[in-house]
Amino acid sequence: LRWLYGLSTLIVGGALAWWWREYGELARQNWPAAGEIGLAIIVGLAVFGLWIVLDAPWMIIGTPSASFVPIDAAGALLWPLIAIRWIGATLLVPVMEELFWRSFLMRWVENPVFEAVDPSRVGLKAIVLSTFVFTLAHTMWLAAVIAGLAYALLYRFTGKLWVAVIAHAVTNGALGIWVVRTGHWAFW
Repeated sequence: LRWLYGLSTLIVGGALAWWWREYGELARQNWPAAGEIGLAIIVGLAVFGLWIVLDAPWMIIGTPSASFVPIDAAGALLWPLIAIRWIGATLLVPVMEELFWRSFLMRWVENPVFEAVDPSRVGLKAIVLSTFVFTLAHTMWLAAVIAGLAYALLYRFTGKLWVAVIAHAVTNGALGIWVVRTGHWAFW
């Protein structure tokens, strides 16, 4: 069943490409300035660094789903599966999640006519509630709270969803590299 992730990556990637112009905020937005990209990289790496150490039993809720272990019967790494997983986690997941959690949900909590909400006008209630719901989608709750707040604050203070997407992509990309290098598959 490991091929299902590859199939879902292709479907999600295809959907993103097909409807790209419909994602108004990302399609219309100017690319972040160099300083904003630098900030996103720093925040993304900081979130990654915290994510891999905030794994004590009390920091985990629920039971993690089965780990993705791209190793064959002989113990060799299955690089095509690793590449597909890494591409999905690094390029697709950040776009989809930031569109939903920050661009939609966080602004919707502020005002149901969410597209009219300037990210810089999002209040504490919307940031906290959207981060709480984001946290429920992750088993490592404390790491997810920190990540959710970090990405939400980047979006709020820069006004650019791309900054949050880049930070999220850096976190996931670094995590994927770390998982493959260390064999800590439970993080993936």
